Amino acid sequence: MAAYGRPTLRDLFDESPTPHIAHPPRTHHRDYYVACDGSFRDGGGGLGVVIETRDGELVARRSLPDRVPDNNVAEYRALHLGLDLLAARAPSDARVGVLVDHDDLAANVNRATIATRQPALGPPHPYRVPSATRHHWRGIRARIAGFRELRAARIDSGENPAHSLANAPRQYAHVNREPARCVIPRESLADPDHTQIPPPSRADRHGGANASD
Repeated sequence: MAAYGRPTLRDLFDESPTPHIAHPPRTHHRDYYVACDGSFRDGGGGLGVVIETRDGELVARRSLPDRVPDNNVAEYRALHLGLDLLAARAPSDARVGVLVDHDDLAANVNRATIATRQPALGPPHPYRVPSATRHHWRGIRARIAGFRELRAARIDSGENPAHSLANAPRQYAHVNREPARCVIPRESLADPDHTQIPPPSRADRHGGANASD
């Protein structure tokens, strides 16, 4: 359960697994969090995006109708949209936390993050990307490489704040008219005196283990 009084996306990211990437205590020190979801149905699907700073300030929301051949394409299109929105509003040295409810997408994003850091070695495991998403995957990888640091957490669909935006784009169309924001988090991660406090899941461990273990 999310800790009371903390930003929603930051809570979800702290408490969710990040496939292929260790979850160190400083994980919650992202500058921005992006929750994305895509929906597919015969009558037309949708894309949902919610972006917040680590302080919980809203940066952008989108709820757009979309027609796609299947759910996989919808999920990749939603993430591509979310990263494009963030890239237009955030500095390139930002640390980014991505929240998606699609297992393979989260794993592929983190594989791409690792591959960006070790270009000579490539990803730790081969990408498993549906062929219909290859163009969006290329755009997603370009955005991953454009930020200082990025990793993805896998959350349940029912916890994804972007889920309702993706599934009811007509109902939430008003969020697309919200004024554009370019919000910089209040704390500076570049500050050498910035104290790194482990998230609750780490701080509450028993048995005398160090928080950095």
